[in-house]
Amino acid sequence: MNEMQPTLQKSFLTRPVEQVSGQVQVPGDKSISHRALMLGALADGRTEVHGFLSGEDCLATLAAVRKMGVNIVQSETTTVQIDGVGLHGLQAPASPLDMGNSGTAMRLFAGLLSGQAFDSEIIGDASLLQRPMERVATPLRKMGAAIETNAGRPPLIITGGRSLSGIEYEMPVASAQVKSAILLAGLYATGQTTVIEPAVTRDHTERMLAQFGYPTQRVGGRVSLIPGGSLTSARIEVPGDLSSAAFFLLAGSIAERGELVLKNVGLNPSRTGFLNIIKKMGANLKIIDHTSGEATGERIGTIIVKPARLRGIDVSKELVPLAIDEIPLVFIAAALAEGQTVISGAEELRHKESDRISVMAAGLRALGIKIEERPDGAVIKGGPLSGGKIDSAGDHRVAMAFAVAGISAQAPIRILDTANVATSFPGFADTAGRIGMSLEVADD
Repeated sequence: MNEMQPTLQKSFLTRPVEQVSGQVQVPGDKSISHRALMLGALADGRTEVHGFLSGEDCLATLAAVRKMGVNIVQSETTTVQIDGVGLHGLQAPASPLDMGNSGTAMRLFAGLLSGQAFDSEIIGDASLLQRPMERVATPLRKMGAAIETNAGRPPLIITGGRSLSGIEYEMPVASAQVKSAILLAGLYATGQTTVIEPAVTRDHTERMLAQFGYPTQRVGGRVSLIPGGSLTSARIEVPGDLSSAAFFLLAGSIAERGELVLKNVGLNPSRTGFLNIIKKMGANLKIIDHTSGEATGERIGTIIVKPARLRGIDVSKELVPLAIDEIPLVFIAAALAEGQTVISGAEELRHKESDRISVMAAGLRALGIKIEERPDGAVIKGGPLSGGKIDSAGDHRVAMAFAVAGISAQAPIRILDTANVATSFPGFADTAGRIGMSLEVADD
């Protein structure tokens, strides 16, 4: 039985409100929390992580690392101490490693485990078992890894004890997860490993490797790792997750009144695509206290957002990889904007926790919005948002996006299958309530 699978189905009921206001501290960045656990486990010495996201996805990574013999103490909800075992100190797990709903964890572990001396199996929940894994397995096999998939999907069965060789790999699709998996495998390879990106992707792995004393080299779109080094324990301060903050950035933009202050938000340049998109749509945003965090290598700031009249735009393709997790919110912003919005270059959305293009299009149609679905995006005509019932398809970001949409709808919206919101944003409904959103959670 999958321990990470929610046993209860939940739904949201969201009602329109006129004002959202207050201060918000969103949970820690999920991408950084995953990587802090993995690299802390491979480091020599004790690593302290503060601001850790204690959501189901990151807890799956924590449990997997523990199963491989790493002592981890979670002294508080957001504070974790990891006694690293070094690059070659992991032990064979006694049973499959369960990633729950986390595609990030599964793909990154595929790279990390490819270089181990022991065999391993990575499993997940029903949703994760349907997601494509050949995109990561293919380059790892080129390095010499032995990885089996189930017709291209999980579970992943990895045979240990293989000698890995560094490769130069040009990614056919921009993916931070694939890049990170290759770099993690490169820690165990003979010779240099180079990943060539077709477009800029999140660089949290490169930044965190540097924090642990193992810097990569970047020249243009080429990221290289030279083997033979080691990781040294570090103190990691995890900033607030910009992907989580984005829901409230849109909430503050579409409300009629109020001012929201979002504190301690990570502003990594490879993550700020949504900020650029919503600014082009006319959002009223201001960033203050902009600093570079020494304990993360990440940029951090406070964002102030006030209501604004949004307008439709053509979302440029180069911004999409920098906003890939926030594109469901772009769909909502487009539905509430004046005029037409065109989203393209987002075919990656069809391979997330759900087919996000299809699910968002179906949801907006159910709320009276005219939308043309395309293979790599959509054309959305802004208009009044009616109430109704939405199936989120168990996708946490879809569920939260429609919860925000309810602020400006003409009637209540019921959003089905929302239990997986806990994977990335535990306490979302409580935080929404504190800033004035009307959001009820029910057991179905």
